[in-house]
Amino acid sequence: MKGWLRLPADAEEPVPLVVEFMGYGGGRGLPHEDLLWASSGRTHFVMDTREQGSGGGGGGSTADPVGSAPAYPGFMTRGIDAPENYYYRRVFTDAVRAVEAARSHPLTDASRTVALGTSQGGGISIAVGGLVPDLVAVAPDVPFLCDFPRAAVLTDRHPYREIGLYLKTHRGRTEDALLTLSYFDAVHFAARGRAPALFSVALEDQTCPPSTVFAAFNAWAGPDKAIEVYDFNDHEGGGPYHEAAKLRWLRSYV
Repeated sequence: MKGWLRLPADAEEPVPLVVEFMGYGGGRGLPHEDLLWASSGRTHFVMDTREQGSGGGGGGSTADPVGSAPAYPGFMTRGIDAPENYYYRRVFTDAVRAVEAARSHPLTDASRTVALGTSQGGGISIAVGGLVPDLVAVAPDVPFLCDFPRAAVLTDRHPYREIGLYLKTHRGRTEDALLTLSYFDAVHFAARGRAPALFSVALEDQTCPPSTVFAAFNAWAGPDKAIEVYDFNDHEGGGPYHEAAKLRWLRSYV
């Protein structure tokens, strides 16, 4: 796995750590692409998502050497034949290891670690929030990978549509596919999350329907949680306004 570790220019002792996960198709990009968190005085580690990075920005650099059964183009159905083969099993493992790797740097304060991301990155951050018990905060924006059974029939936008198109060809495999997906549904990881959490949702989002985001938010087990609602936005969500909201919110934790 590859990623970028960005440090505040004047860091001489350990500072809080923000670990960020990318949206669908995105990779770590180029070193100078995203300086928000480092410029706010925090260490910033951005994880490359394996085999992704060609959907925009500066690209990715990590291959996925693991093969899979026949799948619809994209990532949503790779290895969907069984939980142990599914693509996001590897991605979620990468994400937890990314937190561990970033925490090992001498200029990161491991006790003050935040996980965040937008869309796919938001779904990954929820999974990390359920798998890493000692995060100080989690901030999933318009998260993807939530409530697969509902999302797959509610929207015809990609990437969720990949699931329907796969099942359109592989008739009779719906039950098996949904069983595999259930192991990676962010709603179930949310039920394990204990850190303070700030979610966001856009009520006109056709890519990640609002009801699927609220399913994950409602399942989040930690008592200290909030959600920013953007009434008239699609999947772009709050954009720079929500970045400002996260910066304000995180002052209480890191």
